[in-house]
Amino acid sequence: MFRLICIAIGYCIGCIQTAFIIGKICKTDLSKKGSGNLGTTNALRVLGPKAGLITFVCDILKGVISFVIVSHIFPEQSLIAGLYGCLGTILGHDFPFYLHFKGGKGIAVTIGMVFCIGFTASLPLLLISFSIGILAVAAFGYISMGSMMFSVTIAACAFFLHLPAEAVGLTSATAALALWQHRANISRLRAGNENKFSFTKKA
Repeated sequence: MFRLICIAIGYCIGCIQTAFIIGKICKTDLSKKGSGNLGTTNALRVLGPKAGLITFVCDILKGVISFVIVSHIFPEQSLIAGLYGCLGTILGHDFPFYLHFKGGKGIAVTIGMVFCIGFTASLPLLLISFSIGILAVAAFGYISMGSMMFSVTIAACAFFLHLPAEAVGLTSATAALALWQHRANISRLRAGNENKFSFTKKA
């Protein structure tokens, strides 16, 4: 039962759609501009660096806040509760009910989750996953590739660093969801027409 409670709390937090709110403040519906994705990359490309940074930070905080809240509600299962909370937050971020279940891709929320794992259970997981993600973006120039490699690395680290089996399963679930949400990016990468990262490029 505590797992469902954690997911439900996380989902409610995830439904606070930062990119949608910032877009409305800027008189822009990001769901209808650029890629249509309600996440950091589209906010950056359509609205500029300031909006992108605010979206990024706020979405990271959603992951941190959900992890902290549910881990304090269930302190005897703090890590597992936190991961379920973050899974719910990713689901709420990706599939907000009031936006026809069309949101972002959950990577910034996942970053928040990794910060919490790093500071409560495994600092090496944080360092390795961030390093792989950043190096992938730097080497290839694709945020989508870095995001996917980051997500998969989290699950791999959870396994090889001997986190609890349920934690491995949950991080694997978030990785699988990230890959699914990036399926259009994967198609564009294979076709060679994926957008490369740029601070100045508009969608």
